[in-house]
Formats: sequence, C-alpha cells, structure tokens
Amino acid sequence: MEKITSFTIDHIKLQPGLYVSRKDRVGQETVTTFDLRLTKPNDEPVLNTAEIHTIEHLAATYLRNEPVWKDKVLYFGPMGCRTGFYLLLAGDWTSKDVLLLVRDCFRFVAEFRGEVPGASAKDCGNYLDMNLPMANYWGKKYAALLENIEDDRLVYPE
Repeated sequence: MEKITSFTIDHIKLQPGLYVSRKDRVGQETVTTFDLRLTKPNDEPVLNTAEIHTIEHLAATYLRNEPVWKDKVLYFGPMGCRTGFYLLLAGDWTSKDVLLLVRDCFRFVAEFRGEVPGASAKDCGNYLDMNLPMANYWGKKYAALLENIEDDRLVYPE
C-alpha cells in the first residue's frame, strides 16, 4: 500500500506552525486541509485529551460562527498524535490566506472564560473530559507563534 500524504512529511524536521497539509478535488470544488501544529513532534510533550477536547469545542464554535469563513469550514479536529489539529476549508487556500483566521481563533481560545460551548451530557459524548485553563494556555501559546510567524513555518520542511 502507498503511504498516505501525512506520513510522507519529515516529522523530525517539523516545527510548530501552520501548514497546508493537502488539497483535494471534490467535484468542482477544492478542499484545503491545514495542519495546525502546536508542538514539535517527537520532541515536545503532546497535548492531553482534556485540553484538546476543550480546544476542539471552542475553535469549532468560533470557526462556525466567524462571519467571513463560517460557510467554508468543513471540519476542525485533533490529530491522532495529539500534536495539533486539522482544519478543512472549502476552497483553494494558502497558509497566509488563513493566518489571521487561525490566529484570531486561537486568541478566542486563549481568552475564553465561562462555560465551554457544548460541554454538557446532552450535547457531548464525553463532556467531563475538559480542561479550560490548559486550553487557554495552548491558545495563548499558538496565537503568539502565529503573531510573528516566519515563512518557514508556513510550508512543510523538505
């Protein structure tokens, strides 16, 4: 079997950043998958499930309510390796095209206080597995990275 695209990226060289993971054609439409990498794979600690889950709830809520982008958001969710998230958008986009959207999304995560949207037994299958303070921490850390991100953190390493 052929390796899937995400397994062809050199994770030893990969740094936290915002990358185009792939572009797929679906009918006449392009779907762009973004790799929102929060930690350095195999080097820094991964995110725990509670903060990942909280970030997922907050970021998905933000993205699906953002006036300009909400109709283009197809999916936001965690990577299995727990080093970041995938964001799928309808359209042919670059990392620079979505930089402000993702930065503002993670600022929202960083600054959010109160009850996490969807964090109830009625709305979520694992609502008790949440950690808002750690989600705030990761939101602040990733938003800060995106503030002054270098071009080499916007394109996968060779």
